[in-house]
Amino acid sequence: MTRSSVLRVALLLAATALFGCAAVLAAPDDGYGIGIWPVGLATTAALLARGRQVAAVVVTVLVTAVLTIAWVRPTEVALGFGLGIAVETVVVWWLLTGGRPGPTGLRTDEELSRFFVAGGAGGAVAAVAGALTSLLTGWGDPWLVALTLASAHLASQLTVVPLFARLPHHGPTAGSAERVAQWLVVAVVTPLVFLPHDFPSVVFLAVPVLAWGAIRLAPREAVLQMGAVLGFAITMTTLGLGPFAAVPEAFGLPVDARGILLATFASTCAGIVVPLVVRSGVHLETAREAAAERDRMRNIVDGTQGVAIIGTDERGLITLFNPGAERLLGYQRDEVLGESTRRLHSDEAVARKAEELGVDPDFDTVVETIMDRELVATELGFLRKDGEERSHAMTLARVSDERGHVVGYVSTSEDITERLRTQGALEEAVERLREVDAVKDVFVSSVSHELRTPITSILGYLEMLEDGSYGELTPLQRDAVRRVSGNSGRLLALIDDLLTLSRMADSSLGATEKVLDLRAVVRSGYDVVVPVAKSKRLRLSIDLPEEPVPVLGDPDLVERVVVNLVGNAVKFTPAGGTVQVAMTVDGETAELTVADSGIGIPEEDHERLFTRFFRTELAQRNAIQGSGLGLSIARGAVEKHGGTVTVTSAVGEGTTFCVRLPVVA
Repeated sequence: MTRSSVLRVALLLAATALFGCAAVLAAPDDGYGIGIWPVGLATTAALLARGRQVAAVVVTVLVTAVLTIAWVRPTEVALGFGLGIAVETVVVWWLLTGGRPGPTGLRTDEELSRFFVAGGAGGAVAAVAGALTSLLTGWGDPWLVALTLASAHLASQLTVVPLFARLPHHGPTAGSAERVAQWLVVAVVTPLVFLPHDFPSVVFLAVPVLAWGAIRLAPREAVLQMGAVLGFAITMTTLGLGPFAAVPEAFGLPVDARGILLATFASTCAGIVVPLVVRSGVHLETAREAAAERDRMRNIVDGTQGVAIIGTDERGLITLFNPGAERLLGYQRDEVLGESTRRLHSDEAVARKAEELGVDPDFDTVVETIMDRELVATELGFLRKDGEERSHAMTLARVSDERGHVVGYVSTSEDITERLRTQGALEEAVERLREVDAVKDVFVSSVSHELRTPITSILGYLEMLEDGSYGELTPLQRDAVRRVSGNSGRLLALIDDLLTLSRMADSSLGATEKVLDLRAVVRSGYDVVVPVAKSKRLRLSIDLPEEPVPVLGDPDLVERVVVNLVGNAVKFTPAGGTVQVAMTVDGETAELTVADSGIGIPEEDHERLFTRFFRTELAQRNAIQGSGLGLSIARGAVEKHGGTVTVTSAVGEGTTFCVRLPVVA
């Protein structure tokens, strides 16, 4: 504990002793009670103590209670009452803090409930202590003693603890004039209600005045005001004045009835003032949070310029029209408030939406259907002030209160007219491009077919020239014929590639499908490339399964895949390198890999590698011939067979292509 905390606890214990003496001295000599002993101050001292200091406070309270009570009551009675006060202090402290040190709070409903439970428990402990003491010592009637102590201690706990509790921290809601008037009323009413001797109930007229203060004053001020009124009541009663002082003689009751009525009055005041203080604080805090949230939402709604936010009441009459709605629809807020949202939609737009939803062309039906189906960003026509109809992507939702009752509706919409027009133009352009692409494919296919025959004829005549069918050629002529033959062969290969692409684009596998042994097709394609590999002195190897690998497909297309992949591996691998072809079967998938130790492919080119006519910069720099169609054909053929093809490569580290095809049972 800090020095200031220790000082506060010490002052509270001193006040407990001082007011304890005053209480027992003010108690009637012929009674059995001890007045309103300040057990609430003792509890507060325990609440402010820390750690082991709590035990020291309880011991001090016990000693103080026994010593003060022993002035006017027998020692054994003082000991019994003192033990009860000490136990009560511990019980109330524990219930208020849960065993954790620190002042109690009175800011929430939960803390308020805990406060009253703790106060009631304190009164119950006092009642038990009083009854047991009476039974063991023969001091008065046990029931009367129990009632006297219970009412007094309950009043002390309920009226004193709030003075030192953490109350709501809001200021007064009343103005200066109202506060002055309120205090004046308290100053006038309190003496007036305590002057009559014959009507004890009249003192309760002070309660509405205290309730007024609890609602309108600052929390601490309201609790202090209650303390002032109760202090005046206790003083008047102690001096034998006021309606409570004359009750025993007037109604033939025990003298302790005076204290019981006074304590009941104090508990009643606390039972009204403290809850009102707490509820006022909760209400103001809730209202403050609601206002802040409302302002936040208002800023969001008003700041959303690109979205029309329209709110209505439960009848569909507009209550919210944000600046975004003003900009998109052309109306000013004041022009549409209180109007139905029906004016924002043409009959044609409602009819189109009803037809789309499959409901009657009625506005209310369309609206209910949109909400019931929870449609998000659904297209609906909105009518601007200038008469132009715009397409909006709208989301409509109900707004319900905490009981689930619909209190309104809110729609958010965005103008998508231009987007739809652009989308329509794009779709039209894409369709035209498809038509152009189809025409291009037909043209390429037709030209390729037309070119293949004469080029084949040219190659035939070149072979005849080269083997001397038309006479012996000079070395220079033979070299020229060889060059023409090589270029013609490359042109024929390009035409074959174009025809293959056209074949894959124009039809499915259809009648060319059959169950084939993938091993045989791979071996056939591999053998086509072997002579070229040997001419480059490459180490070529193949590893195939011993069992057949059945695949459903076109043998020519599958063989073309093998030729293209193995041919590429041979083409891009320098002399002396290696090319490895292997096939494995994993469950229902056959996996064919073609790995080489060639120049590799830059990582940035991997995504474009299977694009038609694409050739890497590395291939161009090394003057490696090719059309850029081989890999495109390979991927297209593999995908037509329901498979996939992937590549793994790095510059200078070789390349590995992996083809996966489904195996049939």
